[in-house]
Amino acid sequence: MASNFSRFFIRKDFKIKSILSYIFLFAGAWVMMFPFIWLISSSMKPEHEIFNQNWSFWPKELYIIENYYSVFFEQDFIGYLMNSLIVCILILVVQIITSIPCAYALAKLKFRGQNILFGSIILGLTIPINVTSIPIYLGIVKLGLLDTYFAMSFPFFLSVFAIFLFRQFFKTFPDSIIEAARIDGFTELEIIIRLIVPSAIPAIAAFSVFSFVAHWNDLYWPLIVVTSMEKTTATLSMMQYASGFYTDHKGAFAAATAVTLPMVIAFLFARKLFIRGITMTGIKG
Repeated sequence: MASNFSRFFIRKDFKIKSILSYIFLFAGAWVMMFPFIWLISSSMKPEHEIFNQNWSFWPKELYIIENYYSVFFEQDFIGYLMNSLIVCILILVVQIITSIPCAYALAKLKFRGQNILFGSIILGLTIPINVTSIPIYLGIVKLGLLDTYFAMSFPFFLSVFAIFLFRQFFKTFPDSIIEAARIDGFTELEIIIRLIVPSAIPAIAAFSVFSFVAHWNDLYWPLIVVTSMEKTTATLSMMQYASGFYTDHKGAFAAATAVTLPMVIAFLFARKLFIRGITMTGIKG
């Protein structure tokens, strides 16, 4: 009788904890999702409804066609999105090509000064682009490469974060497999291409999400090196909705929605690989 009584309270306590956990998770999800809900809602409203005191999710007057038509057809917004896509892909490809060999050397090769070199790489994580932007800009100007995809991508070709992330992932790769490959006559480059890279797909996917989001949303560097509308990125194009004392809020919200949705959709497709890559990248020294 007493055991049944205790089981009842244990089960009741478990249910209460489960309910509280769901309430907490729902509240956290709502806090995270509300800005996106407000963004999408505002992109469908006329100007006078956006900052109305009696806020409602569903607009009283639907301005979906008017708002999105002005973004996609009255401007070359598709071209701006393509510029952002080209820059992000170019940066990501070069980052992967440069980072994987560096990370492999730090993780699996033994040489003098290895720990010092790795420490200097970690130190590089603390240096923002603002510190190096002036000399890089002056170099690009002297080479006559302003307003090009190369100018928008060059400062990000080497990613310190990518080297760190891949190095931590490669540390978990079995040394016995690498030794067996060397005995079979594999060169270090063949080991990287045929063994390391296929096993690192989750880590590459995880880093790709970080890289794409960071450079898709980047405004600072394109604002410096882009001088024409032909090379304007999607994020940079949103500045045209504010001029002087007037801001076209409905157009800005519609453009912001169009800029945000590709990243959300890409993450939904890559979320399993992203989570797998993050969980498999241990902090192994």
